[in-house]
Amino acid sequence: MINSGSNLPEPELLKALLQPLLEDFEYWFKRARILLENYTIDFLGEEQQAMLLERVKQAQQEVSTAQLLFRTTGGQVGVETSVLVPWHQLVTECWQVGMKFRLENPDITIQERSDSSQP
Repeated sequence: MINSGSNLPEPELLKALLQPLLEDFEYWFKRARILLENYTIDFLGEEQQAMLLERVKQAQQEVSTAQLLFRTTGGQVGVETSVLVPWHQLVTECWQVGMKFRLENPDITIQERSDSSQP
């Protein structure tokens, strides 16, 4: 499991590390979803944007499930690295898309929209 040389008992160490990590994934996937659902990203193309959005939605469901299990078991359940790595890679991909979008659209502030109109 986790061996960091910490004096915390393993369940406490797991809570200290995993809970904030899951919250970070939740935050970044939400931001990516807002971008992908509310803005046309020309450099991706419609199909590629839709596929990325579906991957983000899937990852959000997986993170939500992991958080639910973590809370339900009182922090006694961890998440395998083989699950975390693809989430991290997807967050990184979304960061890159977001940065490029903001560079190409410096006047747009990315935010959730109540209407379905595009900029």
